Amino acid sequence: MIKQENVAIVTLKKGEGRTIKAGGAWVFNNEIETITGRFHNGDLVIVHDFDGYPMGKGYINQNSKIRVRLLTRHVNQEIDESFFQMRLQNAWNYRKDTVDTSSCRLVFGEADFLPGIVIDKYEDVLVMECLTLGMERYKEQLANLMKQILQKDGIQIRGVYERSDAKEREKEGLSRVKGFIGAEFDTNVEITENGVRYMVDVVNGQKTGFFLDQKYNRLAIQKLCKGKRVLDCFTHMGTFALNAGIAGASEVTGLDISEFAVEQATENAKRNSLSDTVTFRAANVLDELPKLAAAGEKYDVVILDPPAFTKSRQATKNAIKGYREINMKGLKLVKDGGYLATCSCSHFMTQELLAKTIREAARATHKRLRQVEFRTQAADHPILWAAEESYYLKFFIFQVVDEK
Repeated sequence: MIKQENVAIVTLKKGEGRTIKAGGAWVFNNEIETITGRFHNGDLVIVHDFDGYPMGKGYINQNSKIRVRLLTRHVNQEIDESFFQMRLQNAWNYRKDTVDTSSCRLVFGEADFLPGIVIDKYEDVLVMECLTLGMERYKEQLANLMKQILQKDGIQIRGVYERSDAKEREKEGLSRVKGFIGAEFDTNVEITENGVRYMVDVVNGQKTGFFLDQKYNRLAIQKLCKGKRVLDCFTHMGTFALNAGIAGASEVTGLDISEFAVEQATENAKRNSLSDTVTFRAANVLDELPKLAAAGEKYDVVILDPPAFTKSRQATKNAIKGYREINMKGLKLVKDGGYLATCSCSHFMTQELLAKTIREAARATHKRLRQVEFRTQAADHPILWAAEESYYLKFFIFQVVDEK
């Protein structure tokens, strides 16, 4: 247990600390006036406002521009096993209230007041991603506590795998790592989502193995697809395509540049007895869509689920061009009266900016758009209003009408 008197004090400059005053967790390097006391990177520190007012306790890392990440706003709260037990229990209780928990995100970093940690549950397997030096020392403890919490509800976890292989770790002075936390186990996990079965490879799959955040967006497109011809772009493991197929689409084509993803998607179609109606092929979507348009192809439903075109504020201008281009190409393939589902998973591409970009694409292609609905990430990826970075996924569904 860390004694209060042994904790270094970080004092902010006058007028700084707006993020944590609004309820967020980050203190940036340029907001700090002084640091008093001894510490090592990754240690707990106490944050004071310029006038000495205590603002919270978190961990520090001088390798990162995000110098301090708060764990609690109460400086006298001990960061010990009971603290992490409380945080994890609260996160689990919230998921039980809001989502199907068979496979879901159990912990979403700052939005669950555990900055730097992500834990995903795939049936009876947990996958953990640790992004920060400050949480590195707690990750095994967190994994064990999470297993104990689930066990109390009768959920036996057979293994935990770590996927801390994101580039963000390098900013923290950490190497990328993958491996088992505890005993080894079979890392191929079959999950069921919206009635669709998938095989998730937690070792080699994207991120922690699967994109759980689009769960209810995939469900939302099911009602549009019965008897329809559907094109799913950037299909990855075939998720939107298979939701269209299970909803009764007459023909579904999924495109992805990755041969590995196409192989996985094809196997998932077989797993769901959809091989006759849902097919996949490897192709660069940006090149393939104009070819389909030139061949006179038209679809009742076109789905655009591209990777993030920007992961920094500086690259947003180029990202706008990319989103405009892909939406123009997608719109040209939608039948009159058909539907376009389009999204962005970039935090920096705001809802307003994405809407403006889609509007420009519609104007350039002489299409009218009637909004069916706007959606965002599933509730197991909660949006903490004080933490803007927690809101990243924007998902529109439109009916597309030729302008006449």
